[in-house]
Amino acid sequence: MPDYSYLSSPAWRRNLRQAAFGRGFLGFLGAAFAAGVLCWFVKGWSGVEKALLGDIGLLMQLLPRLAVALAIAALIWVMLPREKLAGLVGRESGLAGLMIALVAGAVTPGGPTSAYALLAVLAASGADRGALVSYITAWALLGLQRVLVWDVPFMGSEFAMLRLAVSLPLPILAGMIARALPLTLTLREPPEAGPVNSPRQARPGE
Repeated sequence: MPDYSYLSSPAWRRNLRQAAFGRGFLGFLGAAFAAGVLCWFVKGWSGVEKALLGDIGLLMQLLPRLAVALAIAALIWVMLPREKLAGLVGRESGLAGLMIALVAGAVTPGGPTSAYALLAVLAASGADRGALVSYITAWALLGLQRVLVWDVPFMGSEFAMLRLAVSLPLPILAGMIARALPLTLTLREPPEAGPVNSPRQARPGE
């Protein structure tokens, strides 16, 4: 049986609060407050009220999708053979790893809630930064669902094929550039069934 004793740990709850409502949250909160003040100054209270109602409607639309996407990412995180995945899209995978990430990004359905949840899983599984950049770039540029739902119906199949052809090399180029840049990334792992993890330092080359 799973051990849920960590739920009663004050340290776990404190780390969870810091992860959820840390500096990043406060930064977004400050930006939202400043934007609200600016909206009130330009459009008055009616403009602020209209914006808040629109935000609530958008939040209600996103919450179910976000819950499903995070559930999928959590299940994948548990089921994935991390050692094999690290070999497929790690630093040593070379060009093949970037191409695998490209294909995975192109076939990932849904919006940012699903794509970025899976991106976090890949990062915590050992994918290097080149594969991560290639994956999310392919999702943004080559998403097959967008081709079928938007490109073909609105612009025609010829335009859709042209856009895919000219965009196809870009995720590979983006991944190669990301690998070449002399940067060190700090990536946050998904929380295990226990105390929230602190950010991990990327290995050399990630």
